[in-house]
Amino acid sequence: MDNKEQKLSLKREVGLAGAVSLIGGTMIGSGIFMSPQTVLYTIGSPGASLVVWACCGLLVILASFCYAELGTVIKESGGEYIYILRTSGPVVAFLLIFSSVLFVRPAGVVGISLSFAQYVVAPFYPDCTPPVILVKCVAATAILTLATVNCLNVRFSMSVQVFFMVAKVFALVVIIIGGMVMLVRGHDENFEDSFANTNVGINSIGIAFYQGLWSYDGWNNLNYVTEELKRPEVNLPRAVVIAISLVTGLYLLVNVSYLTVMTPKELMSSNAVAVTWGNKVLGSWGWIMSVAAALSAFGSLNGTFFSGGRVCFVAAREGHMPDILSMAHVRRLTPSPALIFTTIISLVVLIPGDFQSIVNYFSFTAWFFYAITMCGLLYLKIKKPELPRPYKVPIILPILVLVAAVFLVLAPIIDNPQIEYLYVSLFIFSGILVYIPFIHYKLCPGLLTKLTLFLQLFLEVAPADKNL
Repeated sequence: MDNKEQKLSLKREVGLAGAVSLIGGTMIGSGIFMSPQTVLYTIGSPGASLVVWACCGLLVILASFCYAELGTVIKESGGEYIYILRTSGPVVAFLLIFSSVLFVRPAGVVGISLSFAQYVVAPFYPDCTPPVILVKCVAATAILTLATVNCLNVRFSMSVQVFFMVAKVFALVVIIIGGMVMLVRGHDENFEDSFANTNVGINSIGIAFYQGLWSYDGWNNLNYVTEELKRPEVNLPRAVVIAISLVTGLYLLVNVSYLTVMTPKELMSSNAVAVTWGNKVLGSWGWIMSVAAALSAFGSLNGTFFSGGRVCFVAAREGHMPDILSMAHVRRLTPSPALIFTTIISLVVLIPGDFQSIVNYFSFTAWFFYAITMCGLLYLKIKKPELPRPYKVPIILPILVLVAAVFLVLAPIIDNPQIEYLYVSLFIFSGILVYIPFIHYKLCPGLLTKLTLFLQLFLEVAPADKNL
């Protein structure tokens, strides 16, 4: 017999178009159709809400540039998990993956699926709030459908992403054009004295940023799939610049359109802002916006699944998750066990899920680890200047992003402390109680080995090597 083992690895099938669609298609999802009313309500004035949206876009652009350098220095999939592992050590990296796998990623999936479901059922309940159980059943159906798509074929899931990217950009362009037409006709009364009643409290600014940044979530998705990206040293920075610049411009113009068509009071009281906009501008064709928003959220959910499964996959490969999650299907070359695991956790989180709470706690946890990631980049710049860097940013950029991340983490706590943020913090650090016995001392029961072998045969999967 030949002693050489044939190793599996994920293929590099994501080109520049797919990369732009993965970033932009995930970012343009539920947020721009769900968060504008909350941003406006929290910050208090139309002018300040536009400033928040612009600042969120600027912060995300700066952070993504930093991630582009990290992705070309550490050419491994896994995003901030792998960057923290290589710069801050295994304990901090495990805390990230513990909170990410059990809360952050599932919360992102649940938040997007809930907004998708709300827009799907909105046309059938024009004068009342749809039943919660119906919304959650539709959300669960979307989660299961996209889990299946991503388990079957990488190329097909990328094709789905590109299609929905085009569809959602078209929908936003329709909103922008409609708003511009109304503005040209002289409907600018909502912009008179546009900064009146602005809430300048630290807590209000922090929560407004949480809601705005939720709409930009997905800016770092390409860093999760670096090993599946063609020519990452070239396509990673290019895709970041193209996608995030496009999304930021679209978001600002869409919010101007919303505020042109609707009064601040109408905007804040709307459950589905795109539907309200469509009813006022398109009349009987207003239902089109409900369809467009649903398609947008569906495409974003697909991108979240595509990247989220890779985080679990990489963590298992590094020994921080069960071995079965580091395996890929022997024929389809997709990380199906990690995707299935993410699906199960997401469905569990969906049961008690509430959209606004999910957004706030998701953002709090995410920016806590973004801050640690920026510290890692600063460490590499200062202590490891000799490392090859195909793409490089000035040191001031990670410093600015770090300051912003620290503010976003502390803002809701300092001004208006809530016990829920303490619970989230305790949850993050409770990962140490899991790390010490099961990772550090490897107290792994033999039953887990038998279960791994059974699942490996049942799911037709095998260990996968790094694709560097």
